[in-house]
Amino acid sequence: MKGRRLHIIVAVLLAGLWGSFLGLLQTRGDVWFLERVETVLVDLRTLIRGERQPPAAVLIVAIDDETVMQEGRFPVSRSTLARLVDEISALGPAVIGLDILLLDAGNDADDRALAAALARNNAVIAGAAVFGAGKSGAPSLADPAFSDIPVATTFVLPRETFSQAAATGIVNLATDNGGTPRFAPLIFRTSDRIEISFPLQATSLALGAAPAFTQGEVALADKRIVTDIGQRLPISYYGPRGTIETVSAASALSGKLTEAQVRGRIVIIGATVIGSGDVFPTPFDPVLPGVEVVSTVISNMVGADGLVRDRQTRRVDTGIAVLLPIAVVALLAWRASLLGIIAGAAMLLGYLVANAVLFSRGIWLSAALPLAAVLPPAVLFGATQMWVDRRNAKGLARLNDSLQRLQSPVLREWLARDPDFLASPVRQEASIVFIDLSGFTGLSETTSAATMRALLDDFYRLVEQETSSRGGVITSFMGDGAMILFGLPEATPQDPANALSCATSLASISRGWLNEQPITRERRTGIKLGAHCGSIIASRLGGGSQQTITATGDAVNVASRLMDIAAQNGAELAISGDLYRAAVESLPDGGKLEGPIESTVRGRTGTIAVWLWRLARRVNHPPDPAIPQVPSPVLPP
Repeated sequence: MKGRRLHIIVAVLLAGLWGSFLGLLQTRGDVWFLERVETVLVDLRTLIRGERQPPAAVLIVAIDDETVMQEGRFPVSRSTLARLVDEISALGPAVIGLDILLLDAGNDADDRALAAALARNNAVIAGAAVFGAGKSGAPSLADPAFSDIPVATTFVLPRETFSQAAATGIVNLATDNGGTPRFAPLIFRTSDRIEISFPLQATSLALGAAPAFTQGEVALADKRIVTDIGQRLPISYYGPRGTIETVSAASALSGKLTEAQVRGRIVIIGATVIGSGDVFPTPFDPVLPGVEVVSTVISNMVGADGLVRDRQTRRVDTGIAVLLPIAVVALLAWRASLLGIIAGAAMLLGYLVANAVLFSRGIWLSAALPLAAVLPPAVLFGATQMWVDRRNAKGLARLNDSLQRLQSPVLREWLARDPDFLASPVRQEASIVFIDLSGFTGLSETTSAATMRALLDDFYRLVEQETSSRGGVITSFMGDGAMILFGLPEATPQDPANALSCATSLASISRGWLNEQPITRERRTGIKLGAHCGSIIASRLGGGSQQTITATGDAVNVASRLMDIAAQNGAELAISGDLYRAAVESLPDGGKLEGPIESTVRGRTGTIAVWLWRLARRVNHPPDPAIPQVPSPVLPP
């Protein structure tokens, strides 16, 4: 038990340490292998949550296939963009965002027209950040609000003609390994410059407030936008393409766009034309246009209905990553069975359900981290437990096998069915046989221990085979002899016959076996048996920690003394008159029965009738000269 407790304590501590290690990495955003799993689980939870209605704050004006067909080219000319901006601005938008990179020089008149249209409006245009293959050598910033923000090699910004007419925002998004945008960084920097993102710039212009950065959040007027590591905003998708209201730029250019559609809204102009390449896979749509992803980020900020994933939620993740594996391993240890596995699985499943519920309410707690924290310790602990249990089971099986050899198979089976068997002494009728090797003590003094053990093993095996074949019970081996009972665990009418058959068979087989052993033949080792029947007291003897099943009483004493009478008369077996009368019909051939003789029994007053059984063929051993011999009587027919 002490070893098991230590094993459990070590397992629980290691589970907690493993969870702490993963949690520490996760708070720093360094668990890339978990993020791969987490992205799959985010998509699953997003689909479980289902599609949502986005706030009406954003309108997308799409440069779609219809617009390109009317224009006859892609990208559309800047004069067309200028007319589009003017058409929209006449309807009273809060902000016009142009999700198009205006990097190269076009027709001067068209460029001037577009710049003038932008300048007449509250407008934001797109720029991009270029990131190198390795980490930038830009110095870290002392202000914690700007720690861990994406460091670009350079910024690719609109031509000065346009950047002087409108605000600029960086449109880069943070995608996972599958290309799905998961975060929108709200601020970027190079070694010497800081730029805010396109969605944040558009939202800031719409609210008329400059963003104020603190660690883990951005304030816009009275809005507080919670951010993750590096001032990144988790993206919460609303649905497939078109979930955010979208109109064709062709409709706007033809005057079909209404004031009701535009007034006070953030209008984002971007390309959705097939072949533009600006599409991303998302949980609801494998080809969501980039302009709709950008518009989703703006909607998340304006509607304050995005996902909350920040340093605080990551700390909660760490706490769960420590406590959950400890609890699961403790449950497995508490109930090292199917019940423990079910309880641990139920706890983990319960957390995942709670996690999905919180996600649907906008709180993004990690699902991959608890799984990674729980499964390895649980599997390792379970495998270790199985190995230990199997090893213990093998040890117990060996021990059980060894202990079972100390008790009769009949009694083992009976005790298995009734553990309280003979808890109280029981008086019942039984037949008793004692067998002993005569001259064995002198033999053991001159023979090696290994030889004596081998000899006794053979003798005991012989006794056991003859006893068990007739339903007897060996209650004990006594040095070079044994005590055999017929009547345990229950007395039967066949007990006397079985006892007499066993006794005569043992006399014959034991004599043959002794004659086959050179060492016993040379030392004239003999065999003696006594058989009797009567009332015995069967009970368990011993203290609480060690007990043995045995029988006591006058009948047992008489059966034991009969061995001496057999030896004194040169016979192999002495049978009491009581057993003879009960089982005379069971006497086999192959021996000679003599008697009865009246003989005294040591420790008992009076005499008893005794019958002597001699083998028909045996090595003659002279009888004890101190005992008067009696002639063989004529047996009754």
